[in-house]
Amino acid sequence: MNEFQLKYGCNPNQKPSRIFMADGSELPVEILNGRPGYINFLDAFNGYQLVKELKEATGLPAATSFKHVSPAGAAVGLPLTDVLKKIYWVDESIGELSPLACAYARARGADRMSSFGDFISLSDVCDVATAKLIQHEVSDGIIAPGYEDEALEILKSKKKGNYNIIKIDPSYKPEPIERKQVYGVTFEQGRNEFVINEELLGNVVTENKEISQQAKIDLFIALITLKYTQSNSVCYAKGGQAIGIV
Repeated sequence: MNEFQLKYGCNPNQKPSRIFMADGSELPVEILNGRPGYINFLDAFNGYQLVKELKEATGLPAATSFKHVSPAGAAVGLPLTDVLKKIYWVDESIGELSPLACAYARARGADRMSSFGDFISLSDVCDVATAKLIQHEVSDGIIAPGYEDEALEILKSKKKGNYNIIKIDPSYKPEPIERKQVYGVTFEQGRNEFVINEELLGNVVTENKEISQQAKIDLFIALITLKYTQSNSVCYAKGGQAIGIV
């Protein structure tokens, strides 16, 4: 499949609308359920880039909650205390949370109001624990590199069977040049390939040269989250999650 007809464009009156590969190659995604719209895919692709980079930088499963083309929250899969589970409205009936489920609970919990009706991006295959967590949230859709069979059935039951579920090829590598058209004019730029990793944190300009591993994780989360925020912003990160993006 090298093109997909969207539900509609940025607004319901903007039809027809589609995503497609200009070079005729296959799309790097498979739509497993629902019919995503234009903004859904913008959230999905930006969110997936964010969590993929977080996983590469930290080695931990990552999740983000995107809304209107900006991250409402992002996090990695560090364990949750009983207190944090209550703060993030984690249903006790779900049972033991996987690291990926912890990542999404943190990402959603960072700003529950802004996350209402979010598009979810996961760095890893969606497992049952994560699907059960998502099952009770108001959300437009999800993108991940894969889904466990039971997890997929749980997600398909959302929104009366219309929940948007996208599977992305984790090996996909986009072209180095990006183009978009606004008012009939084509914009072109190199992709933002700036790498945020341990090497970036090597030049410590303070007298104290020691940065704890937890502090490094929080720095990665803040810097990578800001990379996918639409304007000049400030991100507060603590305990493995972005807790404020302004």
